[in-house]
Amino acid sequence: METNEKRWYVLHTYSGYENRVKSNLLSRVQSMNMQDYIFDVVVPEETVRSVKDGEAKETVEKTFPGYVMVQMIMTDQAWYIARNTPGVTGFLGSHGGGSKPTPLLPEEVDRIMKRMGEDVPQTDIDVNVGDEVKIIAGPFADLTGKVTEVDHEKMKLRVDIDMFGRSTSTELGFNQIDSVSD
Repeated sequence: METNEKRWYVLHTYSGYENRVKSNLLSRVQSMNMQDYIFDVVVPEETVRSVKDGEAKETVEKTFPGYVMVQMIMTDQAWYIARNTPGVTGFLGSHGGGSKPTPLLPEEVDRIMKRMGEDVPQTDIDVNVGDEVKIIAGPFADLTGKVTEVDHEKMKLRVDIDMFGRSTSTELGFNQIDSVSD
């Protein structure tokens, strides 16, 4: 079952090898030219605050020890490369015998990303060239601008902002803007 859809999958790893698997997989993606199929690798972690001996301390702990999330298009080659990365023992949701794994549901990904304190990447946005948008994050937050370019694949857009009487163009992520005009 090959699909051209970007989905999140979960890799099972040796416990304690999560970050090593992430760096190994990312370097394999580069060396095997798989950037168009394997997009992001995340080790789910969260910051835990505790007080020990009267001193506040923050530590980063793995939310799911032994697991790594990978955003990919499930092709035979991408599946092979991820599955055969050193430290990976298999995919979660794969029933063995060469069966492809089941992707995470979007709600599951949202919940995990929010727990990590990361913005949930918006997969699509209803904005067109010429629309006016309000910038909600980054150095231009609270300014409005006109969309001049939309790249749905990279989830980026180019916006012209009026600064000091001059038009300034900037590239923004979908998660940095809010639609103004309907």
